Amino acid sequence: MHRFILAVALPLAVSACSKVDQEHYSKIENGMTEEQVYGILGKPTETSSRDFLGVTTTSAKWTSGDAVISIQFVDGKVLLRSFDKPSGR
Repeated sequence: MHRFILAVALPLAVSACSKVDQEHYSKIENGMTEEQVYGILGKPTETSSRDFLGVTTTSAKWTSGDAVISIQFVDGKVLLRSFDKPSGR
């Protein structure tokens, strides 16, 4: 019985702590630094970076359940951002 409660409670506790939601996404603004964004959303689920002709671009993604926040940084600052969560959930 205790294992069942833990198996149900643990995912709920983790999702309750998630910052991948509309409220946190709305705090992100173009021009913010990566450090400012990480302070709001925490560590990204995945990242990839590229350097081209002295310009660094980084793609970062935060995922929790079916919600995803994607941010594109250019030279360490937010250029593009999106929040996706299928409706009806």
